[in-house]
Amino acid sequence: MEKSGVFGFGFSTTLPGATSTTTSAPGFCLGAAEAAPSPAFGVTATSLKKLSKLTNEHTKEEKKETVGGIPTFTGLLSKLECEWRDVQWTEEQKKNLMKTVSSYRPSCKDVLRARVLLLGPVRSGKSSFISSVQSLFNGRVTNRAMVGSSLNTSFTKKLQSFAIRAQKGEDSTRLVLCDSIGLGDGDMTGLTLHDILSVIKGHVPEGHKFSPDQPVGTETPGYVKTPSVGDKIHCVAFVVDASKITSYNKGFSSTFKLLREHISELGVHQVALLTHIDQICQETAKDISLVYKSLSIRETMNKAGALLGMSTSYIVPVKNYSSELDLDVNTDVLLLSAVDHILQYIDLFFQDYVPQQTGPKIC
Repeated sequence: MEKSGVFGFGFSTTLPGATSTTTSAPGFCLGAAEAAPSPAFGVTATSLKKLSKLTNEHTKEEKKETVGGIPTFTGLLSKLECEWRDVQWTEEQKKNLMKTVSSYRPSCKDVLRARVLLLGPVRSGKSSFISSVQSLFNGRVTNRAMVGSSLNTSFTKKLQSFAIRAQKGEDSTRLVLCDSIGLGDGDMTGLTLHDILSVIKGHVPEGHKFSPDQPVGTETPGYVKTPSVGDKIHCVAFVVDASKITSYNKGFSSTFKLLREHISELGVHQVALLTHIDQICQETAKDISLVYKSLSIRETMNKAGALLGMSTSYIVPVKNYSSELDLDVNTDVLLLSAVDHILQYIDLFFQDYVPQQTGPKIC
């Protein structure tokens, strides 16, 4: 039997002074005697229409909560009452974090600046993160690490190191963010595992242009044969795009896990930056301070952890500056919190660093 209306059945009523009319909900039609009561059911056609309207509205709401068969959060369900990470979204907190970064000094006496390598797929936001961090110290949005617009190719082709400059009148920070060519789709196109490990070990000279056909070796111009601890990478930050977590090629998962295995063998700690969070949560896009109340961002972080093969405690969300011209306090606090997160793992490297050639710790 075909279902219709609230109860799922059609019915027939004969009203005084009217012709017999068959009615199926929804779209009740009782002819001329529309307002007459039905002796069989004791309801009027008007009340039936109201029921139909409520049913249709309920159906529409159900459809809103499902997009392409995937349940989505609506209304209050998309936001938690309490933050799942505690952050102070104030100008004072921004100043405190800036001071922390500016005053940071590597705990190893033989290292002048701490070096961080950013690794991630093409257009994941590596260069934008560097520019965003520098922007908040400059007091205005600038693009220090140039960013391209190509969807499939990496704008950065060579190893570039950016020492983050402090505010005017202050000494430069001791933090260097290293940019490189993006990982290819499904494999490490343009940046091989060998080259990545060579960068981390400190063999690759500044400005070296990467090519999969010409791996880094002793014949590479400027090759550093015996790198010091200061030449090495002290922390690796993986960068992934929150809006693409579920669409990344399956090969990236094995690529990241292979990288993490080899990098860990070198004693280098890894963290991850989850970028473009404003593209997966409209409420957070309007107010960055809601990032740690967003269920969608929390779920995406779990997916990023699965992709990278790491606990979410290593992952921090960030919002890079892109089209903005002016700084935003909440965005700056989130960016600086990410830098502070990185600094903690840099210190772990220096605490555990043991040179292979000598044995005892030198830091």
